[in-house]
Amino acid sequence: MRPGPEDSAAWVAHLAEGNAKQARKRVAADVLFRDDAGRFLLVNPTYKPGWDLPGGMAEANEAPDVAAVRELREELGLAVVIRGLLVVDWVAPHGPWDDQVAFIFDGGVLDSEVATALRPRDAELSEVRFVSAQDAGELLRPRIAGRFAAAVKVLAGGRPAYLRNGQLTANSPGNRA
Repeated sequence: MRPGPEDSAAWVAHLAEGNAKQARKRVAADVLFRDDAGRFLLVNPTYKPGWDLPGGMAEANEAPDVAAVRELREELGLAVVIRGLLVVDWVAPHGPWDDQVAFIFDGGVLDSEVATALRPRDAELSEVRFVSAQDAGELLRPRIAGRFAAAVKVLAGGRPAYLRNGQLTANSPGNRA
């Protein structure tokens, strides 16, 4: 007989057993910032090739938006308010990594004084740069470039997009007829 809510200790043990068998997802949370000239903020990580969007990986049991705010504070010294969700991207297993879910949130337009003063605050970043959308598309790795392009499209008036491996899917609001 399966335990039920009336036997709370047994029920919790039953749920814990099921939870232990379920998949765990890695979660990435990035933020799209613009300067007053409409350029986008990119960061150059020291631990992997190529440029990236500011943000990072969530810690265990950390909400994606909270992870993004924490990463920005640690890496750039920025205290930010997330302004909304732009993109969710499911990334298939690749290399030694399992699959992950990657979010891009809107960070808005940074005050010119803040944007000019931005510098890496820890060893994970070597530099920061504001670039045009076209330049960002060339500097970012392909999957991240696809995610970035979808986020820019949402900023221009679309609804949040769902991607798979950096590509719009049939389930993406921006990809429906």
